[in-house]
Amino acid sequence: MKRRSEPPDPETEEQGLSFQDLIGLGSHSARKSHYSILEEKLAELEAERNRYKWLFENALHGIFQADFNGAVRAANPAFAAMCGFHDSRQIIAQPQLLEALFDDPGDYARLKQELLCLGKAYRFLTTLKRRDGVRIHVSMNVLLRSGEGGDLFEAFVQDISAYRRAQEELTRLNEELEARVERRTRELTQLNRKLLREIGEREQMQEELRLAKEAAEQANLSKDKYLAAASHDLLQPMNAARLLVSTLRERALAEQDGYLVERVHLALEGAEELLNDLLYISKLDQDAVQPKFEVFSIQQLLASLEGEFQPLASCSGLQLRVLPSCLSVRSDTRLLGRILRNFISNALRYTHQGRVLVGCRRKGSQLSIQVWDTGDGVPEERLQEIFHEFYQLNTHQRGACKGVGLGLAIVDRLARMLEHPIEVLSWPPRGSMFSVEVPLAAAPAPLPAEFKPAITGNNLEGACILVLDNDDNILISMEALLRQWNCVVYLARDRHEAIDLCKARSLRPDVILADYHLDRGQTGTDAVLAMRKCAGSAIPAAIITADYSDESVQLFQELQLPMLNKPVKPAKLRALLSHLLRNRGG
Repeated sequence: MKRRSEPPDPETEEQGLSFQDLIGLGSHSARKSHYSILEEKLAELEAERNRYKWLFENALHGIFQADFNGAVRAANPAFAAMCGFHDSRQIIAQPQLLEALFDDPGDYARLKQELLCLGKAYRFLTTLKRRDGVRIHVSMNVLLRSGEGGDLFEAFVQDISAYRRAQEELTRLNEELEARVERRTRELTQLNRKLLREIGEREQMQEELRLAKEAAEQANLSKDKYLAAASHDLLQPMNAARLLVSTLRERALAEQDGYLVERVHLALEGAEELLNDLLYISKLDQDAVQPKFEVFSIQQLLASLEGEFQPLASCSGLQLRVLPSCLSVRSDTRLLGRILRNFISNALRYTHQGRVLVGCRRKGSQLSIQVWDTGDGVPEERLQEIFHEFYQLNTHQRGACKGVGLGLAIVDRLARMLEHPIEVLSWPPRGSMFSVEVPLAAAPAPLPAEFKPAITGNNLEGACILVLDNDDNILISMEALLRQWNCVVYLARDRHEAIDLCKARSLRPDVILADYHLDRGQTGTDAVLAMRKCAGSAIPAAIITADYSDESVQLFQELQLPMLNKPVKPAKLRALLSHLLRNRGG
């Protein structure tokens, strides 16, 4: 079968055409067939040429073409401006200009050598010298071209002067930073050395402070021992003096003698109060006072205070009234008693006429124990200052010499220790009210069976009293006071002497009054127990001491021995003797 012929391929036909046919020199039919294609190709070539020309003219980087003789064949405006020329034709017009543009001729020679060897040079860094003499740093990418007239090279040039300046500035900043770091390092080294010296000095100071603290603590211990000894040694002669003066006060004396005795009494009373406050504030500073809470009837404490202060109020021409209460509280009876004792004492001291009233008022779960007076009062701006240490009001005090202003400071500390709020109200010059709030007990405390109000009358007629004390002045003073109360008095310095005296005279005293600290380590409690054993019965006894420590107080309570603090107040001594004599049958 005869194959049908395929139509001719235009491209095949076009490829088979001669060059003359394509450019229009061939047959008329060929020119007519491919003329439009040729025009399109020429238009494309022209457009491409114009595009490259536009890129060349408007490129941001410099572009030039030169031969190896240094003549610039072509240059774009960017390169002309980079070199300081207004027009690229100015560059082309100057032969061998390229070599002159290089600031370092060696760079130009090195560039040509690199092109001849490698045919290209990328990121070639050099310095060009502009027409106006200004030097610029450039980076070149250069290619070697071979042409009919000889070898040419074409280059793309980028002005990196700003980059180099930034790099140089960065280098300078780095150098400055390194210098600053080095300088700062030296300074820090010096500071570290100084700090090490200071640390060493501080450690030395801390060691010195530690040694000083240990010395201070040791001094405090020594001070405590000294104060304990001093309290006993100072209170002993003061106790004797108070007893002798009290004896004289109860005698009929001439008017002038009575006045002098009264002044001595007031002076001793002030000295006693001052010494007691100083010793007590020292104990508070050493945390030697610790509260022991218990439930007790407030009436027991109020009656005791009434018996203590009623004679003082009577001597001052004042009326002291204590309102009874059946409520029970939870507190430390000894510390609460000291707070109320200070309130009543101050009220009597600063009241010139009128009365002092002590009463209780219930406030929810609290009992407010209040002391009212008709004295001078306290200015409102000083109501808080009176609780500061060594603060005193500039008002006239009745009778006794001024203290150092520690009484209310002790009250403030004790109240905070017990967590009992205190309150002061005052209406100068009509009087004041001091109060302390105490928690009420959940259940009432029974009144002790042996408790009865103090008796102040003279019921000591013929009572046999044995006094034990290692101080002769105390013995003489106690003997004088007790004999004035019509008591039969026997004296002994220790328990052996007391036992021998009782055996020799077949004596059984009605009451024993014993000092706690006797000679050769003996104590009054041991003496009382020994005499009771010798007598075969529980002779009523009381301890008289200047030792206020908690251990001693606890010991006396365990032995059920009443305690009187030195210096002994005659009114309290009389009340205690009356109480003991009333119960001697039991």
